[in-house]
Amino acid sequence: MPKPINSSLSRRTILKSLAALGVSYSVMPVFSNPAKAANEVHYHTWSGYDSKELLKPYIDKYGGMPEVSHIASEEESFTKMKTGWAPDLIHPGNYNVRKFLDAGLIKPIDTSRLKNWENIIESVRKDDSCFMDGAQYMIPTEYGNSSIIYRKDLVDKSFAENPSWAILYDEKYKGRLANYETAAAVVQCAALVLGYENIYDLTDEQLAEVKKLASKQRDMLRMYWSDATQLEQAMASGEVVAAYGWNASLVNLKKQGVDVEMAVPKERMFTWIAGFTMHKNVKNEDAAYDLIDAWSSAESGAWLMENYGYGSTNLKAYEKADAKKLADLGISDPVAVLSNSLFFKSLDPAVEKKYQTLFADVQAGG
Repeated sequence: MPKPINSSLSRRTILKSLAALGVSYSVMPVFSNPAKAANEVHYHTWSGYDSKELLKPYIDKYGGMPEVSHIASEEESFTKMKTGWAPDLIHPGNYNVRKFLDAGLIKPIDTSRLKNWENIIESVRKDDSCFMDGAQYMIPTEYGNSSIIYRKDLVDKSFAENPSWAILYDEKYKGRLANYETAAAVVQCAALVLGYENIYDLTDEQLAEVKKLASKQRDMLRMYWSDATQLEQAMASGEVVAAYGWNASLVNLKKQGVDVEMAVPKERMFTWIAGFTMHKNVKNEDAAYDLIDAWSSAESGAWLMENYGYGSTNLKAYEKADAKKLADLGISDPVAVLSNSLFFKSLDPAVEKKYQTLFADVQAGG
């Protein structure tokens, strides 16, 4: 059974491109499955998201697993789908649904056919990357956060009282800070500290100020990290005391007994949403709806949170999940968490190019 390395980190590694917001998919080999239900639904998803624990009601009804192919790079999958490849269900991030819709690849989903729809967090259901043009094109099933992870024992106690992304630019911690090695993390965090609201479409004048702050940060960082394990090791040793990080790293560090916490900055944390889209040429709609129901159930959501560290969008899942694990993840109150979040969005290609150029210049010493 495929399972993400370190519970959830493999998908997080795959999602590097999310933070860069130049997200891309690629198709991994399809798992063959002799079960009689193998050809009822072709499910294109992330490694680990085809775990049997997430699909029990579907397996019970159809006697086996669906056909599965794995996402690794978004652009390749998108390109292949444009040439005629047609998985019935695709599990993208919210930041990319518009792209599938504009290419004419997906169809609206009839929420009246879903048993768990009314239990999905209302603000997520209404996200404008899921509900577009008067129709529901994605059923959001899980979310994750990017925020500041910090060593409670090594950072001033005053930070917990007034958390801010500004800590990643604080001279007091020079040489003991880390940021994620993507243009999005570097540009958008600096923009938040500068007080800009339009972080997904910064003007040239704003970008000039962002570059100054990002260059200042570069000289204070212990590292730009590209792998979550690298960051976790540095934080466990005390080499890094505050960093841009993810839920899964928080959980892994706490398991090691490290005194860490994830802040909810006054400028807000970042959140991605993922879920189900349905191909316009879906072969078996009834089975496809059954698979969405299975994955979005309270039981599946509880398992997802306890094992992978991501938040379920099904409110009933929080009644079934281990309360301590939810507290460790910082998602005991998902409505409050999401109300303090900035949802990732796709960048206009021209804007994305500017952000990437800025980051490359900063890294080169500019």
